[in-house]
Amino acid sequence: MKESSYKNYDELPLFLNAETVAKVLGVSPSSGYELMHEPDFPMLKVGSRMVVPKEKFVEWVSQHTRGGAE
Repeated sequence: MKESSYKNYDELPLFLNAETVAKVLGVSPSSGYELMHEPDFPMLKVGSRMVVPKEKFVEWVSQHTRGGAE
């Protein structure tokens, strides 16, 4: 697993692209792109670009966190 270069959500830009999503989550860029295509992921399409509003990304992470219990 790759380590995120971001230390908190305040450091994130207002809109995240797939590369930034991957960096934050510590996954490969291809995994970031795959995640952007998931039906419940809060992706916004602007022309041909796919971005995620920071607030919606933070909400999504919170909703999909299980507190470490699987």
